[in-house]
Parts: sequence; C-alpha cells; structure tokens
Amino acid sequence: MAAKPAGQTPQKIRVVVVTGGHDFDHDPFFAMLRQCPRLEVTEAAQKDHSELFEDISNWNYDVIVLYNMTQNISPKRQANFVTLLKDKGVGLVAMHHAVGAFQEWDQYRKIIGAKYPLKPQEIDGVHYETATYKHDVDLTVHVADPKHAITRGMKDFEIHDEGYKGSWFAKDNHVLLTVDHPDSDKTVAWTRTFGKARIFTIQLGHDAKAYANPNLGQLMMRG
Repeated sequence: MAAKPAGQTPQKIRVVVVTGGHDFDHDPFFAMLRQCPRLEVTEAAQKDHSELFEDISNWNYDVIVLYNMTQNISPKRQANFVTLLKDKGVGLVAMHHAVGAFQEWDQYRKIIGAKYPLKPQEIDGVHYETATYKHDVDLTVHVADPKHAITRGMKDFEIHDEGYKGSWFAKDNHVLLTVDHPDSDKTVAWTRTFGKARIFTIQLGHDAKAYANPNLGQLMMRG
C-alpha cells in the first residue's frame, strides 16, 4: 500500500444521524459526536418516522447512526434501507433507544441484533413481556472482547446511564461489552454483519451524563 503524502488530510466520514420519536439532550449528544474531526455529521430529524429512506437515489453518507425511536416505515422504505446496508455496504450504528424503533418491522431486529419489546409478544417462539428501563443507574461495564477494533486497549469502566431489561438479542451477535446489574440486560454492545454492512449496536447513551463519559465517546468514534 502506498504511503499517503505528508500532510494529506484523511477523508471525512460522512455520518447521518437519524433522530425522532424520543427526547434526548440534543446539543451534548452532537457535541460528543463532533469531537472527532474526521466525522462530517448531519442530523436527519424524522417528521414522518422514516422519510430519510423514501428516496436513496442521491445517497451520500458512509454511515447511518440510528438514535431514533420512530415506528412507521413503509415497505418501500424498508427495501431502501436494506439496499443501503446489504448491497451498498453503508455502515450502521444503532444506539440506545433505537432498539425500540420500528417494532412492527420484524427484519429490523435481525439487522441490529436486538429488540426492546414495547408490549408483550412472542419472538422466535419465546414469550417476552414489555421490557423495562431504569434511569440513573451506575453500571460497571466489562470489556468482553479487548481485541476487537472498537474495544482494543480499553479497560472496564463505570458509567452513569439508563438500564434496559428484557430485550431480545440475536444469538449470533459478537458481544463487545457486558454489565452485571439487576436493572440491565447483560449484553450492552455488540457487532454483526448484514450483507455488505458492518453493524455496531450499543445500548448505552441515554443523556448528557452518559455522553460526558469519555469511554462512551471513544466507543462511538471507533464504532
């Protein structure tokens, strides 16, 4: 591989952040993402749940960050979303309450590797009650895979965040981070693939207190 000329600026990573359907600490969240100079961050606040995926003919983003909890996504938008990932290899990061988005689109849980049930239901033949959450929980996060590119060199850390309990998880997730707390599911971060797309899902990241944790910022930058 040829070396880059001295002083050449690395290419920007174009990131579109999908928001809507759930309140969050807006400015601190985007300050966390924009601390990395390589990221060119654009917010796509959804007014119609999923309009970003209505027309992808002029798509110009390298990575999608889902930080939404919107629900409606038409068959056309579902197909476009799948095309971006499966065929075009657009990267995907699903964060925190995005595990509760698009509840009626069954393929979505298989893409991101999790589902936070908003009502009692059967998933793959197993009954799940409505999942629970608890604010202001102090979590000790264990690095389950210290050799992965996202977690390499990281140590276990503490974070003040929100716990989710009772989610469904795909069995083939590559688990990166775990916790041991009665108000949280054990798995809190993992990777997987879908077609050509690499996917990183992280349950952490509720509010400004969590965003201020440098470990979360580092995980998002690497993810």
